[in-house]
Amino acid sequence: LCLALALALFAIGLPWGLFYSPADYQQGETVRIMYVHVPAAWWSLGIYTFMAIASFVALVWRHALADVAARAAAPIGATFAAICLITGSLWGRPTWGTWWEWDGRLTSMLVLFVIYLGYIALWSAVEDEEKAARLAAILCLAGFINIPIVHFSVDWWSTLHQPASILRAEGPSIHREMLGPLFTMAGAYLFLFASLTMMNVRAAIYRRRIEAARLRGAGA
Repeated sequence: LCLALALALFAIGLPWGLFYSPADYQQGETVRIMYVHVPAAWWSLGIYTFMAIASFVALVWRHALADVAARAAAPIGATFAAICLITGSLWGRPTWGTWWEWDGRLTSMLVLFVIYLGYIALWSAVEDEEKAARLAAILCLAGFINIPIVHFSVDWWSTLHQPASILRAEGPSIHREMLGPLFTMAGAYLFLFASLTMMNVRAAIYRRRIEAARLRGAGA
C-alpha cells in the first residue's frame, strides 16, 4: 500500500511541479528543482531522527526490532541526503554562480551524509551483530547533534543558502500554488521511505530466522 501511494504521489507531484507550477519571479524555471530537492532534504533529516529514536529505544530497552528498523532506514536516508546534495549543487550553479560553497547549511548536510555512510559501514565492519548494533546506536545518537545544526544553520550563520521559507512562524513565504506540488512530493518521499524500510525490516527478520534455523541444524 505504501509503495502504491508513493508511486501515485510521484506520478502526480512530478509533472505538477516540473511542468504546471509557476516559475519563480527571480529564479525562473530553475526553481523547479525545489520539488525534488526540498523533500529530500526534509526527509533526510526526518529519517535520521527516526534512526536516533530507534537507537535510543534499542540501547535503553534492548528492543531487537529497534536496531533492525534503524539499520533498515539508514540506506534510504543516505540516498535522500545524496539526492539533496546533488540537486542542491545543480540548483546552486545558476542561482549562486557556483556548484559548491562551504557555508553552514551545505557543509552540515554533507556531514550528515558522511554520518549516514559511517553508520552503514560500522554495521558491516563488526562481525558480532549484537556489538555492531550497540556501537551503531551510540554513533547514531552522537551524530544526532548535527540535525539541529543543519536545520538552524541558516539562522546562526550568514550563508548563501536561503533561510526557511516553509516552516516559519509567519507562515510560508513561497506562493501557495507552489505548496501543492511541494507537499505532494514530500508525501511521495515519505511513503517511499515507509515502503522501503518495511521491505528492509522484513528481509532482515527473514535473514535472522534463516540463520537461527541454520545454527539449530548445525547443533543437531
